[in-house]
Amino acid sequence: MASSLDEALQRTKLSQSNQMEMLTFRLTDQQLYGINVFKIIEIIECPRHIDRMPNSHPAVKGALNFRGNALAVIDLSEAVGLPAKDFHDELAYIVICEYNQRLTAFIVHSPDTLLTRSWQDIHKPQGVKAISLVAIAYADGGEAIMLLDIESILSQIVGIERDLSSVVMKEAEGKGSGLHVLVVDDSRTAILMLQSVLDRLGFTYTALMSASQALDFLEKEHSRVDLVISDIEMPGMDGFTFTRSIREHGDYQHLKVILHSSMSNPSNRVKAEQCGADRFVAKFAPDSLAEEIFSLVR
Repeated sequence: MASSLDEALQRTKLSQSNQMEMLTFRLTDQQLYGINVFKIIEIIECPRHIDRMPNSHPAVKGALNFRGNALAVIDLSEAVGLPAKDFHDELAYIVICEYNQRLTAFIVHSPDTLLTRSWQDIHKPQGVKAISLVAIAYADGGEAIMLLDIESILSQIVGIERDLSSVVMKEAEGKGSGLHVLVVDDSRTAILMLQSVLDRLGFTYTALMSASQALDFLEKEHSRVDLVISDIEMPGMDGFTFTRSIREHGDYQHLKVILHSSMSNPSNRVKAEQCGADRFVAKFAPDSLAEEIFSLVR
């Protein structure tokens, strides 16, 4: 019990100090990749046989029974355009993650190690048009660690919810008129989803891909911003630190802030409250997001 409490406290401190703990792993290209440990439920050895799902994406290798739930099993190598992992004849591992309130099983070549990095040391790749790549960090020996845009990958392979229900659309009619939202997210997929929702609700918006850009924008334009919707995991500065920066600024500490993240674990709701966010909304649930937006701007 003590060790579990110590681990929970340590991870809370990470979220308060603009740091991220990641699991590094390798795919079939032997390159090092990383994923936030907050999203990992369990790591297991991949079975040699997985029940195939008909009419599914080629990267979906089938379904896995995990604690009574049927999970889609995605070959992460194939999902990003690499050679598929031959899990039938070679040792492979499955990393079970929670994204967007859904459990998904990813096949990887091999787990590597756990690392802690400041978000300031995690950088957006410049001049690289790789849809599935969102950031780059470095291991202790200097090897590059590729951080994947899992939201974009899942959107392409299994789809994500983008549409508002007719009930919410009717309730929201005309309510967003004249209001401006600042959207901050390093994932193009997430920004497109948010833009789609805000367009339907009648809001105007500004979309930026980093917290530092957002703070620069607020310094000049805070008077025309009614609401901020921010991701949590972002290179340079995470959403928790970004929210605290807003709350510490005299000119716009009153702004309403929603933290919007695929890290849907309930502990992140508590961390969002601790850093001063008004709401935490798990991705991607357009109706829930719309309802929380209107609860703040009415």
